[in-house]
Amino acid sequence: MFRRKVQPLGDLLNKFLREGGLETPLLQKRLMDAWPEIAGKSVARYTTEKFIRNQVLFVKITNPALRADLSMMKSQLVKRLNAHVGSQIIADVRFF
Repeated sequence: MFRRKVQPLGDLLNKFLREGGLETPLLQKRLMDAWPEIAGKSVARYTTEKFIRNQVLFVKITNPALRADLSMMKSQLVKRLNAHVGSQIIADVRFF
């Protein structure tokens, strides 16, 4: 009789992603895909570009008044986006 080391598939996938250096890019993609849900549909309509560089999410907003309002809510957006993916992916949001 032999003994099998049974592990949950989710744990094995997370380990594989982490070892392959793919965990962070996957979480970044999930975070950017969550932007319309977290920021709202009306904000998403004015969003034309978004990318992450050095733990900073850069978002291009075409409406200057909305850009100013969102700038005042940066810390809330960072917390909500990171909470959505379950990890500390970004440290700041910058609007341009």
